[in-house]
Amino acid sequence: MTGLIEVVFKTITDAIAATGYWGIAIGMAIESANIPLPSEVILPFGGYLVSTGRLEFYRAVLAGTIGGTVGSILSYYLGLLGGRPFLLKYGRYFGFSIKHLDQATGWFERYGEVTVFFTRLMPIVRTFISLPAGIGGMNFKKFVFYTFMGSLPWSLLLTYVGFKLGQNWKAIEPLYHKLDIVVALGLVALAVYLWLRRKR
Repeated sequence: MTGLIEVVFKTITDAIAATGYWGIAIGMAIESANIPLPSEVILPFGGYLVSTGRLEFYRAVLAGTIGGTVGSILSYYLGLLGGRPFLLKYGRYFGFSIKHLDQATGWFERYGEVTVFFTRLMPIVRTFISLPAGIGGMNFKKFVFYTFMGSLPWSLLLTYVGFKLGQNWKAIEPLYHKLDIVVALGLVALAVYLWLRRKR
């Protein structure tokens, strides 16, 4: 399994090294379309390329953000047009997990549309949150706005980490999920604060 992961990582980094911003955008689109391609490899490697002068920082961040948004839109329409029955029947062919969908649906039902924003920084859930948004018929413009705004800080953070680490960008690997959780907790706290303030 370790050997397979290394092959996947090398394939990702080779593709980004060859295609630059397009590689980052396409990689993030694939991840956000429910296919398990790790953004924790895509974005830090993009940051590393920034440190070498091959890419420009904010363009790399924007490529990651736009890619994540486009992939999420595809996932949204998959939920909107296919619905839950389609996903249950054919989801296994593109890495879909009913467990992950139920988890994302639970978040969406509990916290509403703003969930699309703050779950973009949560492990696993961020990849699948677009499905219940589509199934529930969430307003498309709001969905795109929340998705873009939620994808932006994640792209910014991981690209910056890769930039600062330079050739040592892989050193972030043991911290992937811890970083997810820390940022996610901060965003949940912010969302709750904003919700309470609006309610008052």
